[in-house]
Amino acid sequence: MLRKLLVVGLALGFTGTILVAESVSNLSAADIANKNVAARGGLKAWHAVQTISESGKMGAGGNDRAPVAVAPDVKRPGKPAAALPTSPRLKEEAQLPFRLDLERPRKMRLELDFNGQTAVQVYDGANGWKVRPFLNRMEVENYTQDELKLAALQSDLDGPLVDYAAKGTKVELDGTEKVEDRDTYRLKLTMKDGHVTHVWIDAKTFLEAKMEGAPRHLDGQEHPVEIYFRDYRTVDGLQIPFVLETKVVPVAAPNGSHIRQTQYPSEKIVIEKAQVNPKFEASLFSRPVIETTASAKKN
Repeated sequence: MLRKLLVVGLALGFTGTILVAESVSNLSAADIANKNVAARGGLKAWHAVQTISESGKMGAGGNDRAPVAVAPDVKRPGKPAAALPTSPRLKEEAQLPFRLDLERPRKMRLELDFNGQTAVQVYDGANGWKVRPFLNRMEVENYTQDELKLAALQSDLDGPLVDYAAKGTKVELDGTEKVEDRDTYRLKLTMKDGHVTHVWIDAKTFLEAKMEGAPRHLDGQEHPVEIYFRDYRTVDGLQIPFVLETKVVPVAAPNGSHIRQTQYPSEKIVIEKAQVNPKFEASLFSRPVIETTASAKKN
């Protein structure tokens, strides 16, 4: 969703900021972070979480693009994230089944099904592998150096605000603004390694409303990415968003010659099932093994 630079929009946003500030003017960045952890289930509950498993549908495709006006002030670095399995974009959006398994501190396995094939992406906390049958690449490929760097920057399973001080993260209140008609606090997070990202916390529920995602290089330019969190549900005492929508933000051309820019389709993830502390086999986060036709016949 683009921020519209209209005078009336700026006026309404300024008014909303005043209302938020006046209603909870005594809240510091630390207060907001603590309230967020409490709203999500509490520090003790999150300390008890070692694994999480989620499954559902992931939107992909929708290749039709329409030009929209560029918002010249949308320029923020995104939060790096491990790249999803790559596949050719479909003209019509499809809802692809996925399974995501997470284990502390940063182990991850993602499977995505399409047309009878399964793409796999695995990160064991130090090394990463991917299988991309959608591109007719059936071999196991190692993560690139850039993918490894992005994966290493991921927050722990419980998110960036749980035990943020112990993780060496500095949290600052960076203003307030509207996110989908909700008043939010914008927190600036500076990680131990100097990486900076932003999280928007709902001023009423204190749950995450939006977060910066990994920037994407499209059409020769780097685009900021925004991730929206919706439909929170209680799972074993924890608040987990069951709808996540990723939006790529159009940007102006570097030379300023283009006054209109491409609008990229958003990508929505709908979680249908979430489990806390399922038991995983250690091999789940090992290098994937691809069964060839020859080996299958031997079995």
